[in-house]
Amino acid sequence: MTGLPETILQFGSGRFLRAFADLFIHHANAQGQDVGRVVIVQSTGNQRAGALSGSGGKYHVLVRGLENGQVVDRVEPCESVSRALTASSEWAEVLRVACSPKLKAILSNTTEAGYDLFPDDKPSMQPPKSFPAKLVEVLQARHAAGLGPVRVIPCELRENNASLLNSIVLNLAADWKVSTGVVDYINSCSWHETLVDRIVTGTPENHPLLASDPMLTACEPYALFAIQDIPGVPRLLEHPAVAWTPDVLPYFLRKVRILNGGHTALLIRAWPRGFEIVRDAVNDPELGPWLGNLLDNEIVPVLAGRCVDPSGFARDVLDRFRNPFLQHKLADISLHHDAKVRVRLIPTLEEYRMKFGKEPPLLAKLLGNDGALPARN
Repeated sequence: MTGLPETILQFGSGRFLRAFADLFIHHANAQGQDVGRVVIVQSTGNQRAGALSGSGGKYHVLVRGLENGQVVDRVEPCESVSRALTASSEWAEVLRVACSPKLKAILSNTTEAGYDLFPDDKPSMQPPKSFPAKLVEVLQARHAAGLGPVRVIPCELRENNASLLNSIVLNLAADWKVSTGVVDYINSCSWHETLVDRIVTGTPENHPLLASDPMLTACEPYALFAIQDIPGVPRLLEHPAVAWTPDVLPYFLRKVRILNGGHTALLIRAWPRGFEIVRDAVNDPELGPWLGNLLDNEIVPVLAGRCVDPSGFARDVLDRFRNPFLQHKLADISLHHDAKVRVRLIPTLEEYRMKFGKEPPLLAKLLGNDGALPARN
């Protein structure tokens, strides 16, 4: 595997992609797909880049949780990363990797503000501060080198992430007055919408592997990487967790209504009863069956025919909520509660009424007070 070429340039050195896309690339390489290896770019600081390069890109992922109702606790090595670069001090090398004829894809998982621009970003900066500006520089360099288009696969958890990033990049390119040839090249690249879904919990405390692997991270067994399948563009890899689809939006709908809606519904019932952790609430002999009933009989029926296997996804969600290794606090779910109710639950209530001509009993009662969060007893 170490002999494979560097084919993927990844902006973002955090634990999520290392326990998600990078791990899937490792699996695919191990199966002989020869996807290639990843060069990670750390935009802020250099600690992770130094640790990754010091280990030759090798690290471990702990996969912990419930899978088909059974406890999973395993260690997986990951060797898909070849090295990591620090943008501030190694930008010339980043551009050299970007200009490789073997480059297949650019991945990203920047912060929530990762698409924000900096007013002082200029083409003369090496590198510019914002991720979109860095991407303009990378694509402009590939065009100048006479190279073909590349896949851009953003993994930020934003609806229509690729279209949004593409529009920001094109607007910035126009502001910088790049040539029409560069604009045409940007448009010739394939911009893939995505949905990423996996809980990555970070560095586990007091694990024996930490002594030799400071990049050790942990995640749940469940994973879904929905990627827009664009006609004429070869798929980057095949993997059980990767769903190539012409339209990513049904996967967004399923996640928001079932997983996120389940969280918010559970919060409304569990909060006044004093529960602190999602797992404890779902394991309660009253609340657990209530949530299963809500998902199976009121939320899933509304989604039938609109997304892939909502019933199976709901079963997976209950396993994920019961993860014995995850301390998911209800207080965290309560943030911005009113807005979450409007997005996650109210549409299901309205669509159930329209589809079945009656009230969904559990959901109607739950939202009888507009879904307001009751006070604790």
